[in-house]
Amino acid sequence: MPTEPGVAEPRIDTRELPQYDERELDVEDGPYVVILYNDDYHAVDEVVSQIQKATGYAFERCVAIMLEAHTRGRSIAYTGSLESCERAACVLRQIRLQVETDKF
Repeated sequence: MPTEPGVAEPRIDTRELPQYDERELDVEDGPYVVILYNDDYHAVDEVVSQIQKATGYAFERCVAIMLEAHTRGRSIAYTGSLESCERAACVLRQIRLQVETDKF
C-alpha cells in the first residue's frame, strides 16, 4: 500500500530586526534632497554648469544628473541638510530651473 507523502515542516530561522537609535530618527537636519525637473528651455551645457555651481560636484557627475532629469523627467541633484539643500536649490533657480526641496 502506498504511503502518503509527508509534509515538510518549514525551517524557520530566527531573525533579528535592526535596532535604530530613536535620536537618529528624530533629526530634523536631514536627509533632504533637491529634485531637479526636466527642462526644455536651457542648453545642456548651461544646466550642467549651473548644477556644478550649485553642488560643487565633478563635471561627469553633473552630466549624469542632467541626463537623468532629461530622460526620466526628474533627478536627485543634491542631498544634505535642509539648509544646504535650500542653498543649492536657490542657485539652480537663478536661471529658472524647476527644482523642489523635499525630505528624503
